[in-house]
Amino acid sequence: MFNNLLFISLAPILIIAFYIYSRDKYEKEPLSFLLKALLAGIIIVIPVVLIERLLTISSENMEGMTNAAYTAFIVAGLTEEGMKYLAFYLFFWKNRNFNERFDGIVYAVYIALGFAGIENLLYVFSGGYSVGLVRALTAVPAHALFGIAMGYYFGMAKFYPSYKPYYLVLAFFLPFVFH
Repeated sequence: MFNNLLFISLAPILIIAFYIYSRDKYEKEPLSFLLKALLAGIIIVIPVVLIERLLTISSENMEGMTNAAYTAFIVAGLTEEGMKYLAFYLFFWKNRNFNERFDGIVYAVYIALGFAGIENLLYVFSGGYSVGLVRALTAVPAHALFGIAMGYYFGMAKFYPSYKPYYLVLAFFLPFVFH
């Protein structure tokens, strides 16, 4: 049972990671940097959990749509996308391997997949196969799509410096809103 839950948790991560890697047509990113991006996504789970717990305390008196909006946008969206953005900016923005616009997408998606992998393990091991199946079709691809949006705008910011501030804002804002 453990192996099956592990498989259903990580299979969508590996499929999307392979797909994004295969789409990098001109200059593949070094595997060490892809692993670093995955690791960055894994590591940010710790501050995300701590921040989300603190933010959840503030929502104890909220009800209905107010609580749902606060939880979706502030607790989850702001925290998770904010930490992914920070990880990208700190570890990959000035990296010499970030030398094509598509590289932004690759690194941001791998960060997102590292995060989604740990999140998926936690949810699937506590909720079972049905949770794994639903998350394989929803949450994991969603995190990858948020990473695509983030990475696209990081790439635009890096290679179109006259619009850098605008694109850096979009690199955070769009994934945050989509989340």
